[in-house]
Amino acid sequence: MSENQTNEQMQEEVIEQDINILKKVRIEKLEELKKNNKNPYEITKYETTAKNIDIREKFEEMENQTVSIAGRIMSWRDMGKANFIDVRDDTDRMQVYIRMNDIGEDVFSEFKKWDIGDIVGVEGFVFRTRKGEISVHAQKIVLLSKSLLPLPEKWHGLKDQDMRYRQRYVDLICNPGVKDTFVKRSLILKEVRQYLDNLGYLEVDTPVLHTLEIGAAARPFITHHNALDLDMYLRIETELYLKRLIVGGFNKVYEVGRIFRNEGMDTSHNPEFTTIEMYQAYTDYFGMMDLIEDMYVQITKKICGSDVITYQGTEINMAAPWERLTMVEAVKKYAGVDYNDWKSDEEARACAKAHNVEVEEGASATKGHVLIAFFDEFVEKKLIQPTIIYDYPVENSPLAKRKPSDPAFTERFEYFIYAREMGNAFSELNDPIDQRERFVKQVEAKRAQGGNNAQVDEDFVTALEYGMPPTGGLGFGLDRLVMLLTDSASIRDVLLFPTMKPLEQ
Repeated sequence: MSENQTNEQMQEEVIEQDINILKKVRIEKLEELKKNNKNPYEITKYETTAKNIDIREKFEEMENQTVSIAGRIMSWRDMGKANFIDVRDDTDRMQVYIRMNDIGEDVFSEFKKWDIGDIVGVEGFVFRTRKGEISVHAQKIVLLSKSLLPLPEKWHGLKDQDMRYRQRYVDLICNPGVKDTFVKRSLILKEVRQYLDNLGYLEVDTPVLHTLEIGAAARPFITHHNALDLDMYLRIETELYLKRLIVGGFNKVYEVGRIFRNEGMDTSHNPEFTTIEMYQAYTDYFGMMDLIEDMYVQITKKICGSDVITYQGTEINMAAPWERLTMVEAVKKYAGVDYNDWKSDEEARACAKAHNVEVEEGASATKGHVLIAFFDEFVEKKLIQPTIIYDYPVENSPLAKRKPSDPAFTERFEYFIYAREMGNAFSELNDPIDQRERFVKQVEAKRAQGGNNAQVDEDFVTALEYGMPPTGGLGFGLDRLVMLLTDSASIRDVLLFPTMKPLEQ
């Protein structure tokens, strides 16, 4: 262990000891309040008449008016018989002037024993101090909740990133700017819903618990239903149930769905995340390209005020039209390799070897597998500006319709921004015979990798056998869109409570 590590640990231990001492003192203060029948936790309601932000923005019309505000004490300046505290509500901070002569000696004596972090209610009139600070001159003040732990600002604020994710409630208290990200997240979701609703889409809910582990590549979380004595799987997508609804006669449906995948974590992946999937009868993947391009432009303008944004120091122009390339065109452009020159799978594998491109399927890799490998190696990292990549090989598109003009490819696209895949769309496969064959191959591949519980969703195939109209489908991750529009580097920055490994006790 290094000397620096030792010093850091010692400092942490000292801080922890200090916190424990302060907590003990605060608990003693609470016990005294209870003894005097002034337990703040027994207060059930406090009426407020104004928000701090409104007092600031409408000061001229509210000056000298009596208001009632409530919030957390964030700072304190003790000047003897007069004190200034900053009270933060859910909108902003407000300076409060508290004088013994105004609230009474007994209440003032109690007030002096309160702490930073306590939640208070204040009634008083709005005024401006001699220094020009908009404030509330308290005439009454009441303790609404006692904070038993000191805020981390005493130790230079809550800056430890890991602890900020673990204790988001403290992060929101100490770093008010964090709240803006989650307000924007709510606004983005509202705008997405409004956009789709205006196009005639119907929002629906589909099951989170599935009885099958379907053959898709993602690993599910497994749980157990006690009453049925049945293992169940948390969903890894909403797609198959939404397409059942298209079969049933809904022409436009979408779902904002929580998805669970038992896989790794990094700056753009969390085991549980939110997707938005939409399906529209009688359109194809080109229709979905137009939809998503227009949706992103409209939402970006509403949230950011412009269709040109900055993400992690890079200017991103969201304005239409976005560049559109087939996967073959993209590989040719960025890797200098032409899929059409490969006359056989063997030639494709030889080309991959010559370019030091690893192909997962090894000796059985097809031209399609090799094309995908070249795309992953050379293309994706170059797609900084919004770009649509379409016509994917059938090998990695088990739910997309084949291209009539070239059955080796499917009518599928993904769109990329800042070298990150943002969404995925198809002309949906509606041939039940082809679908079942692809499901079987998918299940076989998963079982070969140890996924022994993978099964074909026979009920979905049955639904297709009743007939599904030509359909365009698209899904995208809400979290990645929020990252983009809030300039957040990590998915954990846009999840209120990201998945974290428990701290050792």
